[in-house]
Amino acid sequence: MLLAKTLRSSTFRLALIAIAAFGLIVAAIMAYVYFGTLAYVERRLGGAVDHDGFTGMIELAMVAVAMLLLVLAGLAAVLVTRRTVGRIEQINATSRAIMLSGLDQRIPLRGSNDEWDRVAENLNQMLDRIETLMGEVKQVSDNVAHDLRTPLTRMRGRLEKAYHAPRNSETDAALIGDTIADLDAVLGMFTSITRISEIETRARTGAFRALDLAEIAGEVVELYDAAAEQVATKLSLAGERDVAITGDRDLLFDAIANLVDNAIKHGCKGGQVTVTCRRADGAAVITIADDGPGIPAEQRDHVFKRFYRLERSRYTPGNGLGLSLAAAVAHLHGAEIALHDNAPGLTVQLSFPAATVP
Repeated sequence: MLLAKTLRSSTFRLALIAIAAFGLIVAAIMAYVYFGTLAYVERRLGGAVDHDGFTGMIELAMVAVAMLLLVLAGLAAVLVTRRTVGRIEQINATSRAIMLSGLDQRIPLRGSNDEWDRVAENLNQMLDRIETLMGEVKQVSDNVAHDLRTPLTRMRGRLEKAYHAPRNSETDAALIGDTIADLDAVLGMFTSITRISEIETRARTGAFRALDLAEIAGEVVELYDAAAEQVATKLSLAGERDVAITGDRDLLFDAIANLVDNAIKHGCKGGQVTVTCRRADGAAVITIADDGPGIPAEQRDHVFKRFYRLERSRYTPGNGLGLSLAAAVAHLHGAEIALHDNAPGLTVQLSFPAATVP
């Protein structure tokens, strides 16, 4: 079966064309050697000597060499083409299995570390990435459905209750206000998704200009000071002043605001949240530290995914998009976002490369 596919493959036809071209070159060389040898012998020995026996030997040797080269070339073409077709068939078989059963199939490696093994390894890594992305899409879809179901159910319940109840201006006003609040939450979630997608596609680089990172951090601290006081949390700004950076002011403000908001919400009540700006090796660094329960080390790589929340029941306020937005903004600015243990609590660090500092 494989031999039949080998003989019908385009690779084998190309190999035959190459062999034909090689044969023509060899034939020309052999003809040159043959006639050159005869001319040399005739010139050295003269025309009186019978050269028939010597000529026959040369012709026989030439034919034998030509036949041997032809057989070897044909055998090499079949073997090389068979190997190539075999590896291609493995890829095709895996592709068919993936289409039939799912993304859990992988192309087998032979351990030869040749170009075909490298192609198979790259394809397997691509399949791993696709499988991961598909899993994330499913998880996001499930989380969106869960997050939408709660406010939509509340709105439907209120409207149904109001529909069957007699009209009352105060009750109706309260119902309308609660329904608007739930709708705002739903619209806010979709707005955040749109913003993250826009940032990830790098569609917002036209607003980049020279900025003071410490000034932006100070404005965020001032904005969230009242929210921190409500839970008896001390919010403070520390570090250096005039930390220069190049970026989008609105996006950086939103990212830092999300990080500060998370620190206040998930930190320890009556605790402390500190925002620090500094320079390090020519780069700009901002850290937001709290003294709350923190995030387990095994989950720190997952919290930047959309809608991912440590609280699996998803009944606490929020939608799990704050850190995703901060990560998208950091990626747009070429910055690195990292989570560290604050013992106790969590430290979120944004490190901007020196290239973004004017």
